[in-house]
Amino acid sequence: MSDRATTRRVLLDGVDRIRDVLGATADENERAGTLAAAAVGGLQDVGLLALKLPAVLGGAEADPVTQMDVIEAVSAIDASAGWCLMVGATTVALPGVYLDDHAVSTMFAEGRIPRAAGCYMPTGEAVAAPGGWRVTGRWAFASGIRHAAWVSGTARVVVDGRATGARRVFVVPVEEVTVHDTWHVAGLRGTGSCDFSVRDHFVPEAFTWDMAHARPRRGGALYRLGMPAFVANEHAAFALGVARRALDAVTTLATTKARGLMPSVLARRPTFQRFVGAAALRLRAARALAVEAHEAAWATVSTGGAPTPRQHAELRAVAVHATEAALEVVSGSFRYAGGSALYESSVLQRCLRDLNAAAQHFMVSDSAYENLGQFALGDPDAEPMR
Repeated sequence: MSDRATTRRVLLDGVDRIRDVLGATADENERAGTLAAAAVGGLQDVGLLALKLPAVLGGAEADPVTQMDVIEAVSAIDASAGWCLMVGATTVALPGVYLDDHAVSTMFAEGRIPRAAGCYMPTGEAVAAPGGWRVTGRWAFASGIRHAAWVSGTARVVVDGRATGARRVFVVPVEEVTVHDTWHVAGLRGTGSCDFSVRDHFVPEAFTWDMAHARPRRGGALYRLGMPAFVANEHAAFALGVARRALDAVTTLATTKARGLMPSVLARRPTFQRFVGAAALRLRAARALAVEAHEAAWATVSTGGAPTPRQHAELRAVAVHATEAALEVVSGSFRYAGGSALYESSVLQRCLRDLNAAAQHFMVSDSAYENLGQFALGDPDAEPMR
């Protein structure tokens, strides 16, 4: 795709093409504990799962703000689909960026873009072996693993029985891991975010990379963003999409819903009117801040640079801010809807559960504010991801 405007238009047209499918499968996702085949197929068929993949491999290689537009739009239709989109797009893109040609030719056989899942928290161990690594560990929250062909994990490198500071990312076919049926949860039920594990499993060197020092083998400016900038935008977009869905739902409900012993229509109550006005502005402000921060990061990498550690910390904190603003809006929308929001048929209870589940992710932990504060205070030991 030749320019940002074209890429954005094509991708958002794709969202519109599968809008009805995503909406129709939301209940099925909840019941099954994973995305319905029709939802996954739709996301893949219109190219959304290739949102972050290098163009040379058939991906959109979309800039961070375009990614936000797309993830927000899908999340406003169904939160589980939006979450699986952001995870699936990242976990297929990173191997496409960092693996060598041999591994890519296997993973992307015959030019097909595979479905992927993974977890990048280093909860396993990797020991060097001839030609590769022997990996042992268990990883939680592998969203989309039930429909994935490949899965990624991160392991701490162990030398002489002791873990070092080095971390190795590995990619293996999903049939080589054990998937644990752990996803019995309050929110984001449709994401199938089960645990997976391996034990003393050999992974060839070609299917791994050094998380801290690997350089992109494919693609352009997007892959100079690094971590956590490469994924911070996803969390802001997801939260804003779910909150917009909730606010739209309660605003529609308010035109007919009456409450109280002397019932009055909710839309006519000054307290609700104030909530709607403030909520709409709060979401706009959070989104504007996220766009501003990610446009700045995009300008940096587009001119050959890379985000500073402080900029990484700011991008993560911006995602936390968007998530907190969204939580306020969703919680308020749920409460104003009254008892009707308690039923499983209400989209408001699902928004409340899904967004609170998403807010448990470490990327949007309030430790991000602490990290940014450390940079602002000149702490020489400040890091973006503590």
